[in-house]
Amino acid sequence: MDSRAMLKFSRRFLWHKTLLVPLAAVLAACSALGRRGSEQPASTAQGAAASQRSEAPSSATQTTAQSSDSAQPAAATALPATPACEDDDDPTPPQTAGPFYTPNTPLRTSLLEPGMAGTRLLLSGQVLSTRCTPLAGALLDFWHTNDAGEYDNEGYTFRGHQFADDAGRFTLETIVPGIYPGRTRHIHVRAQAPNQPVLTTQLYFPGESGNQGDGIFDPALLVTLADAANGKEAQFTFVLDVP
Repeated sequence: MDSRAMLKFSRRFLWHKTLLVPLAAVLAACSALGRRGSEQPASTAQGAAASQRSEAPSSATQTTAQSSDSAQPAAATALPATPACEDDDDPTPPQTAGPFYTPNTPLRTSLLEPGMAGTRLLLSGQVLSTRCTPLAGALLDFWHTNDAGEYDNEGYTFRGHQFADDAGRFTLETIVPGIYPGRTRHIHVRAQAPNQPVLTTQLYFPGESGNQGDGIFDPALLVTLADAANGKEAQFTFVLDVP
């Protein structure tokens, strides 16, 4: 190849080389721009997902709070349920006081004393009106025999009074009474709503062989009785004939 041909080849080669370098740079820039453009939605999606994740604890916290709020009433333990009362329910039947009532008994919710014989009894319940409204502050005066079936007519053994709480509820710790000769097992009670007449009645125990032969026994006055870890548990609802 002569010198003139060689010069033309060199110029043509350099011209192509010059074009190739910017073209490669342009292609690389476009490729990078394309990658950045394709990455931008992903970043936005990640940001949205992160935003959702940051809100998730708030939703979970709200759910937990709602669960906690809904569970709160269950934590507050109420006293054991007493027999149901319905509107216009019949008043608790009255009965005789018997010959052994003693006034001015001690104010107390437990009639137990050290060394007393007998099966422990926890009597609880509620005092309601005939409209099933609780009678707050109702007076309840209890008395019964000892384990041998004897009344204390000189002191206050197994005698005491108390007042129902704001919900009309009461609780009495005592023993299962012994059987007084000629009677079935029973507990005497005087119940009185504030500034209202006194109801004198008696409570009886289910399954007693003497119930049927007792001329005073009334099945409407049977307590609900169950075994307990340290004795017996009984429940009864007094319904007083008050407005």
